[in-house]
Amino acid sequence: MSCTTILVGRKASYDGSTMIARNDDGRYDVKKLVNVTPEQQGKTYKSVISHLEIELPDNPLTYTACPSVDLSKGIWAACGINYANVAMTATETITSNPLVLGADPYVTYQAKTEEHDEKPGGLGEEDLVILVLPYIRSAREGVVRLGSLLEQYGTYEPNGIAFSDGDEVWWLETIGGHHWMARRVKDDEYVMMPNQLGIDRFDFNDAYGEQKEYMCSRDLRAFTEKHFLDLNQNGVFNPRNVFGSRSDADHIYNTPRAWYIGRYFNPRTYRWDGENADFTPESDDIPWSLVPERKITPEAIKYILSSYYQGTPYNPYQKADDPRKGIYRPIGISRTGVMAILQIRGYMPEALRGVEWICFGSNAFNAVFPVYTNVNEMPAYLSNVTLDVSTENFYWGSRLIGGLADPHFGSAIQHVERYQNAMMNNGYRLLNEYDAKMQETGDYTLTAEANSKLCEMAKKETISCLNKLILNSSEHMKNGYARSDN
Repeated sequence: MSCTTILVGRKASYDGSTMIARNDDGRYDVKKLVNVTPEQQGKTYKSVISHLEIELPDNPLTYTACPSVDLSKGIWAACGINYANVAMTATETITSNPLVLGADPYVTYQAKTEEHDEKPGGLGEEDLVILVLPYIRSAREGVVRLGSLLEQYGTYEPNGIAFSDGDEVWWLETIGGHHWMARRVKDDEYVMMPNQLGIDRFDFNDAYGEQKEYMCSRDLRAFTEKHFLDLNQNGVFNPRNVFGSRSDADHIYNTPRAWYIGRYFNPRTYRWDGENADFTPESDDIPWSLVPERKITPEAIKYILSSYYQGTPYNPYQKADDPRKGIYRPIGISRTGVMAILQIRGYMPEALRGVEWICFGSNAFNAVFPVYTNVNEMPAYLSNVTLDVSTENFYWGSRLIGGLADPHFGSAIQHVERYQNAMMNNGYRLLNEYDAKMQETGDYTLTAEANSKLCEMAKKETISCLNKLILNSSEHMKNGYARSDN
């Protein structure tokens, strides 16, 4: 599943929180935001795609999840924050190469035949949040638990997974069927991840020693040496040159997104445009992480994960007749199901640390707002989503806005921008109001009331935007006619 991920260390963020965010770019998947309690978690998990059955530990925590409404292909929980204030996103589909996959093939499901019994496959994006997030109390524990599951069961696809707590952010990438590596995001840096293996430096000595910054599967170094995978020439171990890809498809689908993200957060650090550019949209060596020139906010993450190359010749909405128009895959693509910014505010009381900024549908036209995660259930506006279109929930309201705005971009975008600003402004206002109220009173059960107020605000602003867009679309219908047209 093609997605885009942003990771932000606590010293790179505006308030000292960690933030991990991801566009879940499925095929217009209908999604919702729910809380999963220990009673709902169950004791056994069986995947739909790989038919793999796994016994679960006995001590799950409550956690948020963004599952698919249609469960015929699995739950696909996407992301969440648990009651220990640990966040997880799953997953960023990444890339590999024939040398790796020939040495460690994916573990794929095999149906029963006359020659052999059914053979379950490995783990995949469908499964990971459910198997990991309820059972971890730190980002490091997330890496360790997922790593052990990958070594035991294997995987049928290449994925990148993020974990965060109040202090740390970690990124794990799968390698072949059974191997993996993970790197800690430096506190003062952010990471840009399109659908491509991203980690560009790895220290085996640390991974097999103190594990301050790196972790990996137990035999990764021996596996690399045995199969002659290291293509680096300068003595520095760059995993991209070992486990990753460098294809024509990357240059139109993946690297342009990293280029635009770096260009946005570090406009003066490097030259991104022109003949003498340090990096172009098709560069293979765009850094995995950088220190941003300005501290990063949720609204900056929302903007960049909504982007479609504004201010460049590649913008598909520009009026100019430029041959470069729309040649690269945008970050804010049409088919996004959900985007969440998982913010862990380490400086706040435990009950208020986890905040999930949520939006559905195409990010170019949707709006994001925050909810507290330390609650027993989410309001119906986020959780009661059906497969039928309705203005009674945030998912379909967001999808309707995108469908109405895209065909009439020039006249609709002003309404969308005002809507997006109103949602962000009011989201911060209510968050600040309830942060103060709960700290003053010590009544942290008000998180549920706060979420209800936030959803009331979101519904009001969404309906208001829809009213404007439906009028705008009606005024631009092709069968419009007036006698003065003659």
